[in-house]
Amino acid sequence: MLQSTLALVFVLIAVSSNLAMAINKEKKLPETLSRGWGDEIPWMQTYEEGLFHAQQTNKPLMVIHYLETCEYCQALKKVFSEHAEIQEMAQNDFIMLNIRHETTDKNLYPDGQYVPRIMMVDPSLTVRDDLTGKYSNRRYTYQPEDIDLLKTNMKKALHLLQTEL
Repeated sequence: MLQSTLALVFVLIAVSSNLAMAINKEKKLPETLSRGWGDEIPWMQTYEEGLFHAQQTNKPLMVIHYLETCEYCQALKKVFSEHAEIQEMAQNDFIMLNIRHETTDKNLYPDGQYVPRIMMVDPSLTVRDDLTGKYSNRRYTYQPEDIDLLKTNMKKALHLLQTEL
């Protein structure tokens, strides 16, 4: 009798413990390609896919290099995702790619491998070295306070499509 009671108590403890862990466990949603940069934007999976779509649609490709552990990247992501005009241009006028790791393509780090780094590639597959941020030692970086410069460079990229290509 005592053994049966002890066995029942242990079973109840095990079941209630597993139930409590299941209730406390957070439900994690699957990660989307936006990774927080803008859920309404159609994002490419790879650089090669982005280049292909840029050529096919005659739209510039914007490549955002960042790291999840970088506080500057996270601050820029927040401002980028909340800026209505940038979101609208990104959704309608650009091919978009965000990369959480470095690439072996040297065209994507002409002045070093740092983050955050935002580069524009035109449909002729040329990295635009005339569309940069304001820092001479990290030409393609933008800080949250540079969001209007990024918006201006996005508009310039669209203008260059009409005048140069």
